[in-house]
Amino acid sequence: MKQASHTLTAPAAVIVIFGAAGDLTKRKLLPALFNLASQKLLSSKVAMVGIDRVEMDSEAYRQNLNQEISSFVGKGFDQKLWDANVGRAYYMSGDFRNAESYKQLKEFLLEVDREQEAPGNYLFYLATPPSFFGVIATELGKAGLSQESDGQWRRIIIEKPFGRDLESARELNATLHRSFAEHQIYRIDHYLGKETVQNIMAYRFSNGTVEPIWNHRYIDNVQITVVESLGVEDRASYYEEAGALRDMIVNHLLAVLSVVGMEPPNSFSADAIRDEQIKVLRAIQPFDPQRVLSDAVRGQYGGGRMGKGDDVCAYRDEPGIAEDSPSETFVALKLMIDSWRWAGVPFYLRTGKRMPGRYSEVVIQYKHAPNMMFRGALERRKDIGSNQLVLRIQPNEGISMEFNAKVPGTAFNVSQVRMDFDYDDYFDESNTASGYETLIYDCLCGDATLFKRADNIEVCWELVQPILDVWKALPPRSFPNYASGSWGPEAADELLARDGNDWRVAK
Repeated sequence: MKQASHTLTAPAAVIVIFGAAGDLTKRKLLPALFNLASQKLLSSKVAMVGIDRVEMDSEAYRQNLNQEISSFVGKGFDQKLWDANVGRAYYMSGDFRNAESYKQLKEFLLEVDREQEAPGNYLFYLATPPSFFGVIATELGKAGLSQESDGQWRRIIIEKPFGRDLESARELNATLHRSFAEHQIYRIDHYLGKETVQNIMAYRFSNGTVEPIWNHRYIDNVQITVVESLGVEDRASYYEEAGALRDMIVNHLLAVLSVVGMEPPNSFSADAIRDEQIKVLRAIQPFDPQRVLSDAVRGQYGGGRMGKGDDVCAYRDEPGIAEDSPSETFVALKLMIDSWRWAGVPFYLRTGKRMPGRYSEVVIQYKHAPNMMFRGALERRKDIGSNQLVLRIQPNEGISMEFNAKVPGTAFNVSQVRMDFDYDDYFDESNTASGYETLIYDCLCGDATLFKRADNIEVCWELVQPILDVWKALPPRSFPNYASGSWGPEAADELLARDGNDWRVAK
């Protein structure tokens, strides 16, 4: 969360993007840089150097960008603004595993510094497959490109996934630390860059009516849901190796949980906030094999119909997927946090593909108020529930509160009503930002608040490692176990039903 809206121009630097010819660069990074320029948040001396294996020069790269950028930026694209900035985009071809490429990059960056009158600050963005993370960091260190001196800074952004298990995550952190200090490493989670996730902290800590009841005395359970209607699409090779647990729980849902569950920090400095988030993650009760069997649910989608649309195939029938694939496309977990604030409050996490829609939201389910005086109304109406606070991350970003009110008329009937706040009604900025704008800007400014530290990465893997181990030892026998277009396997509903709870049906 930011203390104030961004008003300062980011310092001059050269942004070096490894994987400049890839999809992430085109669809996310370049539009984010364009949006920052349109908001006058980039210095006129910020340049971009793309590096990839494709053979071309800077002029050819600019021509390619000219042909594609408007479609990726979409609404709000300004041709004059683009023309004024595209001249600061450079390109060099290189092999990420070849030490000679890094020597060439070092010389190339000096030329760009001279041409743009830049001060020698470098931000390295690794928009590459994870197999290159350690290699690139190591070679940058060998070439002297990670060393900071004379006020010049060097920073490196790492995209997810941060390893594929606890051991590989520790190895990656150790490799990064051999070339870069922790304060130079920015592990990106674009969920933390979303305005609506940051707004959870703002909503909690800046409202006197919220924080006093944000605890076990008033809250019955918390539900965090991130689901989508899409199938595996073109990510078959990745998903066969990863699955939903690695892809979403470790990287995104636990990050949201840490924001929801953290204690108030003593300041809004990066380490103060991240210290509180790591405390929550460390307080989650660890899984043993028995708890994995009872409190962790996995699923894989079968064929079905998406709403009123077309029939879709099962995961195992998707191109590139093994016919007996054990990879999960759905995960539901029950987590308990051993802290005073959350004693006895279950946190339910759910993520999946081929769901009825695309929803990311946090549901705060409050305990029932005493209902003695409403006994008659409750006998007439069985649908009166406890209060719910819904924090919508995407789509339809906003906050809603469901509470009970009297139905107009002579009889004293009570019904549930809903009060809504929509971002679009108040803030234009939420329409165009993807989250990458905030994260790139913060990295340029040296603000690591929304990035993950090494200890955060490792404690998340420590939590899920027992689940990975049990699921590997006990391959699923019931896959596929939910139809496309449904809300997942029955076991996910039973997970909550044992506690007398239900998943909220996203609206």
